[in-house]
Amino acid sequence: MPALDGMRILDLTQYEAGTSCTQALAWLGAEVVKVERPGSGDPGRAAFEEYDAAAAESEYFLTWNSNKKSVTLALDTPEGRALLLQLVPRFDVLVENFGPGVVEKLDLDYDAVRRVHPGIIYGRIKGFGSSGPYAHYKCFDPVALAAGGAFSVTGEPDGPPMAPGPTIGDSGTGVQMALALVAAYVQKQRTGEGQLVELSMQEAVTYFMRTMIALGSKRGTRPAPRRGGGMGALTRLYPCAPGGANDYVYIMAITPRMWQAVCVAMGRPELASDPRFSTAALRRENQAALIEEIAGWTAKHTKAEAMRRLADAGVPASAVLDTLDLYRDPHLVERGFVKTVEHETMGPIRLLGWPARLSASEVAIEPAPLLGRHTAEVLQAELQLTEAQIAELRDRGVVGDESARRKSAG
Repeated sequence: MPALDGMRILDLTQYEAGTSCTQALAWLGAEVVKVERPGSGDPGRAAFEEYDAAAAESEYFLTWNSNKKSVTLALDTPEGRALLLQLVPRFDVLVENFGPGVVEKLDLDYDAVRRVHPGIIYGRIKGFGSSGPYAHYKCFDPVALAAGGAFSVTGEPDGPPMAPGPTIGDSGTGVQMALALVAAYVQKQRTGEGQLVELSMQEAVTYFMRTMIALGSKRGTRPAPRRGGGMGALTRLYPCAPGGANDYVYIMAITPRMWQAVCVAMGRPELASDPRFSTAALRRENQAALIEEIAGWTAKHTKAEAMRRLADAGVPASAVLDTLDLYRDPHLVERGFVKTVEHETMGPIRLLGWPARLSASEVAIEPAPLLGRHTAEVLQAELQLTEAQIAELRDRGVVGDESARRKSAG
């Protein structure tokens, strides 16, 4: 059975920090009902340059909303809010990541929700938390990365701070929230009590900063430095053939045996005893010459070839895989990590899977839902509303009329 079978979640999230949380829980077997604004839905549905107006979806939304149901409710209307509060007692968890003050304005904060369901587990993701001098500041992923220290350690040593590529300010926070909600759910099995669970995106980013702080800040006496693409001749990026933007291999040979393995992989075993490189101290002293030797070898090979030769010799190394490479990487493909699912309007789409593999729990990945696809289904099943009642709500704009949108998309 799916590990979280029976766990029911009302998802009031948007963009990524919240949606990554609820998707992780859905991929572990929880039932997730996503509540969206009629007409437009989660703003992530039309986010960034990947938006496909014909299909009425974006790659961004598809990536973060698999395995969910979509219900449209106008929460800023008395009837929409009332419907949500009628749904709440049917669920174990409610998750939201609105901007500062939004749930309070809607009167859907923790206190309001637990009045109708005292046992609710209420997950709240905010940029800077709900207290402190920054509590009212708005936040997106790069803001959280800057505030959490990640910019400061990214980039070349003599260059400016840079934005890290991965969106750990959002998705890193989301996965931490998913873990916390599961912990609260387990606790509720013992105590019967719900609780409020809050995550600050700024604080969540600092979790991923701990190694850099430990390695570079001298026990908090200085800022950790930027290291660019390497920390020495044997821990760095090297260019490969044919010289494209991502034609690099990363080598991390941190022991004498790994250094010797680099020499073997290069077909230069004698280099290990070269007077310039025979000890760690000499290798540091003659770093420029050693970099030249290794770069001369990697430049003759593709990144895949260099990776294979180095790794087969026992050197920790990887080609720099770009976002296209990931979908065709033979290792990820062979392990079944690259999935193809059939979307209702977009046809076959490829998604990267969930990295956690549980031997006694398996959940098939399903495509993200069309906006409002499950509104009638959920309201009928959970609140016993009739088709006529739902049609009346639709006519008043309390729930969305998404049928025309689906027809035009198809």
